[in-house]
Order: sequence, then C-alpha cells, then structure tokens
Amino acid sequence: MATERDSRHVNQETPPLPQLPSPRERFFRRERRSVPGARVFARGVLDEWGVRGRADDVLLCVSELATNALLHGVPPGRGFLLRLLAYGGHGSDDGGVRVEVHDSGGGVPAVSEDAAGGTGEGGRGLLLVEQVADKWGVGERNPGKTVWCEFATPLSPAVRSPRSSPGRHGSSPRSAVPRTPATP
Repeated sequence: MATERDSRHVNQETPPLPQLPSPRERFFRRERRSVPGARVFARGVLDEWGVRGRADDVLLCVSELATNALLHGVPPGRGFLLRLLAYGGHGSDDGGVRVEVHDSGGGVPAVSEDAAGGTGEGGRGLLLVEQVADKWGVGERNPGKTVWCEFATPLSPAVRSPRSSPGRHGSSPRSAVPRTPATP
C-alpha cells in the first residue's frame, strides 16, 4: 500500500522555542540598605527581560518580601537571597516573573487579621503582596523558608550589553550581574 506525502512539510526544520532568560539571584546582608539594593537589582533584571506592564507591582513585592525577611526571617549575622525567574515564553500571554526571597529564619508568614481588617499599625506587607501578585506562597527550605510571588506579564528582552547591567548593592559573589563602575 502506497502513502502520499505532503512535500511542504518534508525535511523542514521546526523553529526553535523561545529561550527564557536565566534566573538571576543576589544575596543581601541583614541591613537596611539591602531593601533598596534589592529593588535596584530587580529593576535591572526586569529592564533586561523587557518587563514593562507589571514592573512596579514586581518591585513593590520585592520591597515587601525583602523587608519581611529582614524584620522576621533573617537571624543576626545572616542574610537573604533574592531570586527572579522567568516562566512561559517571550511575548506570550502565559509568560511571567516569579520572585523568591530565601531566608534562614523559622515560621510561616501569613497575612495578619489586623492588617486584613485595617486595624493594625503594621503587618500590611503580605496583604499588599496578596493583592498585587497573581499568586504567592511559602515553601520550606533547610534552614528556613522561601516566600515567593508570581506575576503574569509578557517578556520581551531589551537589547542590552552585559556591561549595562545595574551595579552591585549589598551583594555577594553569587550574583549573576557583572560589576559596573559607579557614576559620579
């Protein structure tokens, strides 16, 4: 029995799937300047990945999760790791950004009833994360925990040279961003 072939599809390469940006991470010490440093680092990564529409939401949540890690999760002499991961595909509706803050402290963060009811003076950080992010949660690690949140947003990488990445603020050698000279 003979079969017919559609010659339009014979020996043609399948176009490659879009390549996701590599995860980026930076370690921050237990000090106040780590929160603005985390924002600067995250802003640079988001710019590199071409995240525009939800960048302010992501940066707000980076600030809140970093602050929570410093206030509640990082024991003296330790620090926290900020990791940003891309998921989905470039320019697709199913793409997005995941923010993770890893610390070595115990406990499981939760939105406080006082914050949710608007009666407390503090505790609104996770409430903001809950309202702004598409998803958030807490994962176990040894020692400590990972608090994460996700944002559905298209990724369209900007054309940048590796030397135009943001400078290092409160980071360790584990950082994936090259060092740049400070501008006066």
